[in-house]
Amino acid sequence: MSTSRTFRRIPAGSVVPALGPLTTATVSGDTAAATSTAFAPGRSGSPTSSVDRVADFYGAYVDVLHDSGRGRLSGALRAHYLTAGLQRSLTRWEAAHHRDGVLRAKGVPVQWSVVHNDSGMGHCWSRVMLTWQDSAHLTHRTHLMVQSDLATGLISAIKTDK
Repeated sequence: MSTSRTFRRIPAGSVVPALGPLTTATVSGDTAAATSTAFAPGRSGSPTSSVDRVADFYGAYVDVLHDSGRGRLSGALRAHYLTAGLQRSLTRWEAAHHRDGVLRAKGVPVQWSVVHNDSGMGHCWSRVMLTWQDSAHLTHRTHLMVQSDLATGLISAIKTDK
């Protein structure tokens, strides 16, 4: 009696899920060779970290502005991450300066980064760097100092730094 062998063809470079490190499988004829690859650096965070919450806010806010502009979702993000007092302050600032108060600029940055600066007296200060690119592909940066209340985790102040 003869048995027929069935092979599942996997395109070269496909990723096969595994519980350990990622394994890439390539099929060549009747044999498959698997090689182990290292994990790429990832992003992580904690809902109890004030700096992580600032990074989460800026990441989501920039994505929303990039994808769909200012609207209900950007307003919902502000309501979730910012104190009521800061929201009122930003409304006044934006009316006077005709710019987005969270970004302190017009337009949408191409990149953002957030680092811890200092903590004390119930607050945490994070430095936010926004990278912008103009039509000539020149980059410039905006530096912000963002204050969070440690008790609530909410962002309570945004000021231009430098």
